[in-house]
Amino acid sequence: MAPERKKDFISVVIPCYNASRYIEDCLNGLIKQTYRQFEAIIVDDGSGDGSEEAVKRWMNEHSPFFPIVYLKLPRNVGFAGALTVGYFLSQGEYIAVHDADDISHPERFEKQLSFLHRHPHIALVGTNYAAFPDGHFEQKTPANWLAYGRDIRRVYAEGKHCICHGTIMFRGGVFDQLGGPTRRIHGAEDYEFIVKFLNAKLEVENLPDILYYYRSHPQQRSRQFYKKGGS
Repeated sequence: MAPERKKDFISVVIPCYNASRYIEDCLNGLIKQTYRQFEAIIVDDGSGDGSEEAVKRWMNEHSPFFPIVYLKLPRNVGFAGALTVGYFLSQGEYIAVHDADDISHPERFEKQLSFLHRHPHIALVGTNYAAFPDGHFEQKTPANWLAYGRDIRRVYAEGKHCICHGTIMFRGGVFDQLGGPTRRIHGAEDYEFIVKFLNAKLEVENLPDILYYYRSHPQQRSRQFYKKGGS
């Protein structure tokens, strides 16, 4: 039986692996959100770099005003596994994804939630984003590989990708029905998760607004699989 989810509440799931240098920037961006009805769920995937200390230090300063759940896994289970753990912990009617090394625009949650309210047939919505080199937030470059509307389904049918995974917000009830991302396709978990929605005849969309800032740095996970510009 599916859990009862909190209406108009957002659960923000943040998989974290050796992100001690960036996690505080991520959380500082979340605390500035104009929409306040949300929780942050950080799933630490067995980090060994001081991520736990960074998160707990931030929590000690902000947690009385900011609902945050921190769970450190006893061993590294991988990106898809950490996400799925966070999805199981989520309470919200809506689930948002956030990479630990990125930053969200203050109006991200407000605009995505408003869009999903106005379009009840849409199950998942991403946003446009801008990439910036680590240490140079002012040097932001807008993405140019996303698609919108009917083009999204066509792009995925061609085996390509056009939604930035770190920007997505989706209805929690869909996770309760379909489950989380696969752990069988290393490096393409985000692609497969969107395809799972499309195969279930669910509608997905992107907002053209730049509501997310993608940090480019040598240790980021996506560099193992993609050229700069994709996520």
